[in-house]
Order: sequence, then structure tokens, then C-alpha cells
Amino acid sequence: MISRFSDHAANERTFLAWIRTGLATVAFGFVIERFNVLILTMERADTSQPTRSRVLGDAGRVIGNYDGKVLIFAGTLLIALSAIRFVRTGRLIDAEEIHTLQSIRTELATSLVLIVAALCAFVVLL
Repeated sequence: MISRFSDHAANERTFLAWIRTGLATVAFGFVIERFNVLILTMERADTSQPTRSRVLGDAGRVIGNYDGKVLIFAGTLLIALSAIRFVRTGRLIDAEEIHTLQSIRTELATSLVLIVAALCAFVVLL
């Protein structure tokens, strides 16, 4: 029997939840990037009203160039941070001495960054 199995299993479930969140963030970033390609294609195809198509192209460049890349970077960073946290927590579970809860700030900061990135993407897409 693995010692402290339930703690290790909980650590792994938390890690997998963060991986899912990071992958979803990266996927949403790719969707926004591809939306930029769609908007630019629509701009080139619409020659009937050049002013409207130029506005579409400008909106697509702003949304696709910044928000998509930011979300892809944020998702990748989230996956990397979750892997580091998983290994660190696994070592702390196996340690014999008792540890206090010191790293709550890291989880709060990561959550806040993710929430702010999602809100920024939502506001820009309105």
C-alpha cells in the first residue's frame, strides 16, 4: 500500500484539473487566432463596402494579435506552474516534518491572472 495514498491522489486530481484549465485556455487562444484569419479573409472578400471591411480587418487584427497570443501564453504558463506545484506538493506530502500553508499566495495569484485574462478577452470580444 502506498503511504498517504489519498493525499497523493488528491494532489494528482488537482494537477489534472489545472492541466485541463490550461489546455482550455490555450485552445481558446487558438480559436481567437483563427478568428483573426476568418476576419481578414472576410475583409479581402468583401469589396462592396470598403469602409466596413476595413473596420472588420482592424478589429480582427487587434483581437487576434493580442488576445489570442496572451491566452496561449497564459495557458502554457499555467500548465508549467501546475507541474511545478504538483512535484513540490508531492515532495511535501512524502516529507516527515509538518509544513504550514505558506504558498496560498501562488494559487491566488495564478487564479487572479487567469480570471483577468478571461475577462479581458470577454471585454474585447464584446
